[in-house]
Amino acid sequence: MKILERIVTSTAMFVAGAAVSLAALAQQTTGAPGSPSATTTINGKQLPSPDPKFGGVIKEKASESKPWWPPTVVPPKGAPNVLLIMTDDVGFAAPSTFGGVIPTPALDRIARDGLRFTQFHSTALCSPTRAALITGRNHHSAGFGVVSELATGFPGYNSVIAKNTGTIGEILKQNGYATSWFGKNHNTPAFATSQAGPFDQWPIGMGFEYFYGFVGGDTSQWQPNLFRNTTAIYPYVGNPGWNLTTAMADDAIQYMKQLNELAPEKPFLVYYVPGGTHAPHHPTKEWIDKISAMNLFDKGWNKLRE
Repeated sequence: MKILERIVTSTAMFVAGAAVSLAALAQQTTGAPGSPSATTTINGKQLPSPDPKFGGVIKEKASESKPWWPPTVVPPKGAPNVLLIMTDDVGFAAPSTFGGVIPTPALDRIARDGLRFTQFHSTALCSPTRAALITGRNHHSAGFGVVSELATGFPGYNSVIAKNTGTIGEILKQNGYATSWFGKNHNTPAFATSQAGPFDQWPIGMGFEYFYGFVGGDTSQWQPNLFRNTTAIYPYVGNPGWNLTTAMADDAIQYMKQLNELAPEKPFLVYYVPGGTHAPHHPTKEWIDKISAMNLFDKGWNKLRE
């Protein structure tokens, strides 16, 4: 999809994959210790990292006291940006990067320069696969033995990602990354999806500092139940032709550009999970015409499979 190509080509540097391991490096510090601008890396062996002890001096007089700020936690130098893309229910519309017929040249270029992981095990269900992907654990260990709407109150099936089952967002955030989630969120318990919360099982409560997307298994791409963080937004009102798949790409690109302008040294995690390949299928006329002109499916599914 060209939308994904726009996302890929808008990143300066990224690594696609299911998780990132920050190697235990020697502690890296910058700035004067105790100053507001001081930074430090952590070894990551304990999360949350213990708070440092106060390093200043407190006397009866302010003139005899010395202030001290804890250093800001930052990733090691050279830590990569991470763009993690997931689509579901793709079927015969798989991208060319992984053997499909839909041309995705930007993704193809990235794959040629990097790695293709061929042993990712899908659970054949939406919520469980997503829970496994963002936690790096078996889906039962992450509370998603079934999709969230069919959850029961038993371990492994309650649709609750426990705090000790840290997501990639939580781990990278605590290592100083900017973390974000765009698109489909099918990992919030059905009983917590309203604007009354609680929000600890929403993306912003699972380590993702910014969320732009919808909650649940599917939504209209023309009039979605769309949220920015936990606030419902309605950008399609009075905006005919507005489409979520396109708008989501624009929002993600703007997010990355803004971060690069404000803190170019800060790496990001962008978890990008469009719902456009899942029913209901609502591509714009531009894309219907473009793919139709390729005659990819004219001879039917069986011929295409051959």
